[in-house]
Order: sequence, then structure tokens, then C-alpha cells
Amino acid sequence: MGAVAQPKDSTTQSSNHHNIMDAFKGKFERTSAENYEEFLKVLDVSYLLRKAATVSTPVMEITENNGVWSIKSSTSLKSMELKFKVGVEFDETSPDGRDVKSICNFEGGKIVTVQKAKKAGQKSTRSVREMNGPNELIYTLTIEGNDSLVCVQKFKRI
Repeated sequence: MGAVAQPKDSTTQSSNHHNIMDAFKGKFERTSAENYEEFLKVLDVSYLLRKAATVSTPVMEITENNGVWSIKSSTSLKSMELKFKVGVEFDETSPDGRDVKSICNFEGGKIVTVQKAKKAGQKSTRSVREMNGPNELIYTLTIEGNDSLVCVQKFKRI
């Protein structure tokens, strides 16, 4: 009681930041997907692509090399890779074909990705990846302006 937490110097914070981020490195396989088809429908993904996406069992591999992070998602049909530096905005085409400006940040132990649509009328999304213990990764997707639809995917370390 009454003890005041001392601020850490930046070198301690920086190394803690890396240790926590390191927990995300590895390969994970999807074990469940809640509201995924509904989420894809709101993004105007075609019926066939929605079906293919929901029946597949993707593997997500997270690596880092010299500050460049890579999140590679692979299924038997398709593989895609998100490469980023924390806090640096970049242009990309989202998996569902939207041209977006993206930024990935590390917030409170989570990897947070925001994809802002460049074209009027297209949706902007936010995704959060967080570890639940050492072997489960929870991937939560939301669409800007649609708070009622939340897609939650769970992955286990393999």
C-alpha cells in the first residue's frame, strides 16, 4: 500500500518490449473461428471465397528479423504475408482485396493492426493478436463503425 512504482529507464522498457514480443514468435494452427463468415460478408467477400476461408485450417507463422516482423498465413489454397516494422505506416492490399494504409503497433502486450481503406465506401478494419498463456494466440477482428460484429479466431502453437 502506498508504494509508488518507479518509472523504468528506456533500456529496461525496450528489452521488456522485445521479450514480450518474442512470445508471439512461432507457428500456430487455427482451432476455432467465431463470426468469421459474417465478418467476411460485411467486407463483401464472395460466397465461394467465404466458404473456402471458413473451412480451411490456416497456419500462422510469426517471425522477426532485424526489427522487421512477418506474419505469414497459409492454407492449402493460398498463403499471404504481412511484413511490417512496429509503428511504421505502409500501403498494402488486404486479403479481401481492399487497398489500405496499414500500421502495426505493440500495445499492452498485443500486436494491433489497423487497416484504413483508401477508397470511399470500403471498410477499415482493426485486428488484435494476443497471447493467452504460452501456447494460445487469440486473433480478434473488428470493422470500424460496426461494434456489434467481432470475429474471434483462436490458434494453438504447433
